[in-house]
Amino acid sequence: METEQALAPHRRIPDGADTAPPCRAPERIGAFLTVLTEQPVSLYAAAVLRIGYGLLYLVFLLREFPHRDEIWGPGSPWTPELARQLFDQTGWASILTLSDSRPYFESCYALALVTSALFMLGWRTRVVSVLFAVVVASFHARAIFMTDGGDNLILLMALYLVLTACGRRWSLDARRARRQASTGRTASSPAVPDADGFRHQLGLSRRTLTAVVHNCGMFVIAAQVCFLYGSAGLYKVQGGSWGNGTALHYVLNLDLFRPWPELSLMADEHDVLIAVACYLTVLLQVAFPFVLFGRLKYPVLTMLLGMHLGIAVLMGLPLFSGAMVIADAVFLPDRFYRSLGRLWPSTNRRPDAGKTVAPPSGEPPRVPSQSAPSSH
Repeated sequence: METEQALAPHRRIPDGADTAPPCRAPERIGAFLTVLTEQPVSLYAAAVLRIGYGLLYLVFLLREFPHRDEIWGPGSPWTPELARQLFDQTGWASILTLSDSRPYFESCYALALVTSALFMLGWRTRVVSVLFAVVVASFHARAIFMTDGGDNLILLMALYLVLTACGRRWSLDARRARRQASTGRTASSPAVPDADGFRHQLGLSRRTLTAVVHNCGMFVIAAQVCFLYGSAGLYKVQGGSWGNGTALHYVLNLDLFRPWPELSLMADEHDVLIAVACYLTVLLQVAFPFVLFGRLKYPVLTMLLGMHLGIAVLMGLPLFSGAMVIADAVFLPDRFYRSLGRLWPSTNRRPDAGKTVAPPSGEPPRVPSQSAPSSH
């Protein structure tokens, strides 16, 4: 995240100071409050989370489209009546249990597909993010025992993203805002000094509230990921199979998590690599919360990416692995995503951009000017 970069200027001591350095704790607290209230941080990371989870849930719903009735519909073994009985104990709720009719269920499923697509594209993100959270919570609560567990993290992230300004970058909302700014379209009103002052203060308050809520939401997302990795690593340490390096051997021999048995058997033949992978998995998960504010986090995130890809392929859990990979993106700084944004126009430039353009009326040929790509 970008908080450590924003706090960096406040950590320097002026040159030539002949007095004892003052207490830095109040300065750091003041700098933290300034960063918290002035502007939203990690806007590109929030956009990546929005795009990633919207796309992931859309693919998930499309993949389960042929089996939607058995999982969430009226024909599910976990009937709506059983779901309502569980709701009385857990306090959950779902729009899918409001009616047992098939047309209503099909309408809800279509609404879920459209909502996931609009959330991914960033159209009216403030409203659509709430609808996306309602959709994910409803489908999760309707058949809590029928999925593989990857939607648990998607549910948490959908709730947290409601608090963030995840539509400020790489979205249809951001594109519309740029077009309005370029055309100079602003809401005009009669010049009333008192009204202008009140509107200015209202705008400042709104921006401050948006920044605080967004930054708190991003902090909660980062803390959730750290807690997930740390607790998973500490839980593995308590088990004897992870301590002696044989845990992955047993995992690779579970019929429930063997989509390709031949590939699992091939990986299980390398005993030393299996033991090293066990110890490395525990080390990465336990150390993850402690390497986030240094350059060591980049190789750690790369190794975690490889670990999740292995889980997706060898254990057949693509939803869980995808949710974790997207969650890890919150720790990449905005300058990384801006560099990707600058690379995109250059790699997608038209092949005939430098060719001579022949005019239709016999005028001298023109060469189009090379304009700099717009920054994201």
